[in-house]
Amino acid sequence: MIPLPRVLLALLAAGVAACTITNGVLSLPEARHPVRVEVAIGLYVVAFVLTMLDRRPILNGLLSGLNAGVCFAMALLCASGLESDRTAGDEHWYIAAAGCLLVLTMVRRRPAHAWIGTALVAAQTLLWAGPEGVLDLGVATMALWVAAAYFGIRSLSHAMRDIQQFARSEREAVEWQAAQDAHHFERQVRLTQTSRVAMPMLRHIADVDGDLDEDAKQECRVLEQTIRDEIRGRRLLNEALRDQVIEHRRRGAFVQVLDDGGLDDVDPELMEPILDEVAAKLAQVRSDRIIIRTAPRGSDKSVTVVAITIDETAAALGLEDEGEEVDLWLELPRPIPAGV
Repeated sequence: MIPLPRVLLALLAAGVAACTITNGVLSLPEARHPVRVEVAIGLYVVAFVLTMLDRRPILNGLLSGLNAGVCFAMALLCASGLESDRTAGDEHWYIAAAGCLLVLTMVRRRPAHAWIGTALVAAQTLLWAGPEGVLDLGVATMALWVAAAYFGIRSLSHAMRDIQQFARSEREAVEWQAAQDAHHFERQVRLTQTSRVAMPMLRHIADVDGDLDEDAKQECRVLEQTIRDEIRGRRLLNEALRDQVIEHRRRGAFVQVLDDGGLDDVDPELMEPILDEVAAKLAQVRSDRIIIRTAPRGSDKSVTVVAITIDETAAALGLEDEGEEVDLWLELPRPIPAGV
């Protein structure tokens, strides 16, 4: 469905209003009380203009109530100078005018006032001209206009809700698919990296039929920890840092790489300089214990690195406070995207 432009709808309403006002002016020579008709025309023009000037989707409550009151006032003013059995001519212009005003009120989502206005005009006509007058003067047709506007707006509202629900579902599906693609890509990267690290040792194990010497067993333990890093370290690893972590483990250091998700929203390109700096700092230490960890979410830091050397003698004597020496304490700032 292609929606009509709002300007076109406004022009259509203005055209209908102009026709009804013209009929009202043409009825003045035959009116018993032309001043009352002029007052009715004036009220109608004021109500119509105020309604059109209100640009909000939902019409102001005072204006919608005014529209219902103006419709009833027009019926009282114009009918007082007419013969109840005369159903032809321009004298009954106010019925069409009321229909136009009430349809506008209904379209602007004020159904209660639109129905009240319809009921007031119908009741006035019923008391003045009887049941036949309701049909002959067009009040029934006016009520059908208002009813058509009511059901049209309801259908449009339901359609808009369905469209919004569909758009929301589509957006969620796209986000879910993007997340799945990202997880799949990350799994592929981790699998590729794991294969690159472990494949030479696996070939060696196959070549020697599983009969490994102590050096090979130690290398297997290092590779196992390296593979665990791909799971626990996630975004805290690049080639330079992987090499440093492996070198420290091969010399017997205890190394932990922990990514707690604090950098999930950081562009990978912005992480590369940080990881390179961590690798450069680790190349300068010979510590016994090294911990590399992401900062928590919301922190102005990105990565924390702690390198500790353990004094075996102090540790054996139970002097825990004096048994550890901090060789490196590094807190790197969180990267700021360009343009922020």
